[in-house]
Amino acid sequence: MKKPAAKYPLPIREWSEEDRPREKLLKYGEHTLSTAELLAILIRTGMRGRSAVDIGREILHKFKTLRAMSGIDAAEFSEIPGLKDAKIAQIKAALELGKRMMSEEKALDKPITNSSDVANYLMPLMRDLKKERFLLLFLDRRNAVTDVVDIDYGTVDRANPYIREILQKAIKMNAPSIIVAHNHPSGSIKPSNDDIAFTRSLMMATKASGISFFDHIIIGDDRFYSFADEGLIEEHERKAIREL
Repeated sequence: MKKPAAKYPLPIREWSEEDRPREKLLKYGEHTLSTAELLAILIRTGMRGRSAVDIGREILHKFKTLRAMSGIDAAEFSEIPGLKDAKIAQIKAALELGKRMMSEEKALDKPITNSSDVANYLMPLMRDLKKERFLLLFLDRRNAVTDVVDIDYGTVDRANPYIREILQKAIKMNAPSIIVAHNHPSGSIKPSNDDIAFTRSLMMATKASGISFFDHIIIGDDRFYSFADEGLIEEHERKAIREL
């Protein structure tokens, strides 16, 4: 006896227009959609037996929150059936745009007055990353940030060879002052021995080059550590002056 054909859920294109995520967004506004439906718009198409909304629900079930998703590698997304490179790229791009939007609210468009100015700007961009990211901020003579660049080095314990690169970039940008920042994927903001050694070495190098080194900021889980606030930049500067 022939087995009856398996019944699969209807694809989104066969849903009523009232229920289709894209049409629903355009008619009623994005705020009326669930998070799974918004993800479905990015995913666009489902697979046999699973709509784009079903895949969106599975993403949320696996990663729980959008903030958690923002730090997830593409490889982990690919473990979900129905997600290939193009769809993963669209989701990652949307999440990055969200982080940048939050960061724009704290845009560094005025002279820096304290460590919180920098930390509040960097927090949305760095707090949820699963790998360390190191940023170099260039300041002008008014202490306004003129540019922010990545220094690709992996971890702080391998950073010393990159001090030359930091100095070269600062000189090329004609930046009289710099701030450096990196994140701790663990969420802890306690500086490691390598963080301290790196900061000391960078202070020695900047002092010899005539560049002001204002701060080294560690971004954790909604917290930050400032070497300047703790008096360590000043302490390293005094040592650098004695050793020069």
